[in-house]
Amino acid sequence: MPRDNMASLIQRIARQACLTFRRGGGGGLGAAAGAEMQMLPGFPENLSKLKSLLTQVRAEDLNIAPRRAALQPPPPRLPPVTYMHIYETDGFSLGVFLLKSGTSIPLHDHPGMHGMLKVLYGTVRISCMDKLEAIGGQRPPPEQQFEPPLQAREREAMQPGILRSRAVYTEASGPCVLTPHRDNLHQIDAVDGPAAFLDILAPPYDPDDGRDCHYYRVLEPIRPKEATGTPCDLPREVWLLETPQADDFWCEGEPYPGPKVFP
Repeated sequence: MPRDNMASLIQRIARQACLTFRRGGGGGLGAAAGAEMQMLPGFPENLSKLKSLLTQVRAEDLNIAPRRAALQPPPPRLPPVTYMHIYETDGFSLGVFLLKSGTSIPLHDHPGMHGMLKVLYGTVRISCMDKLEAIGGQRPPPEQQFEPPLQAREREAMQPGILRSRAVYTEASGPCVLTPHRDNLHQIDAVDGPAAFLDILAPPYDPDDGRDCHYYRVLEPIRPKEATGTPCDLPREVWLLETPQADDFWCEGEPYPGPKVFP
């Protein structure tokens, strides 16, 4: 990549991402790829430098104008979320997700991947979760009830998980970071208007290499009236059920208007 002092901020972010998420000599590592990156020399230091650069980025650095909330609901044929592709290598992808007002990116995972998300404009609420190791095919006890009630096949397919955090991010916030083993599942909701965020995934999704995107539903049992604590207490254990992609969620591409990133 160019090494001139006039390199754009997004060029410097891409350059640092190349250093941070460089792949080892193996290739074809599937869902183990992200874990392998953590073993590379200098990974924590490089990740810290990348987070510092991401903290600086604003929508104007990418020639993106913040969008206003539509006065009327958008036509149903328009996607709720769009994506601006900026740059991609075998080691990472870099782009911008744009969410219309009131929309969400449903709860999904990032198998063996690192991720970094920096809000460019608007406000998003991010719920971060992880799967827990199921011991001996762990399932909810038969007496545990859910609302709405579950079918037998759904109860058999449930996995234990943990809801670790639910936080609001704006352009003034630092990056939200996920790793292969921490906060690897998340849901992103646009709050009080449209929102956009810069997104780095390392390595990128690749179904052929064991890194497909899976969607989930959070299931929480009906709490007895005498239970202590509140449903808002975090972290807390939950149940996760893998689901197909929702019919009302899809993402389409749109042109990226900002500075080019060169290899």
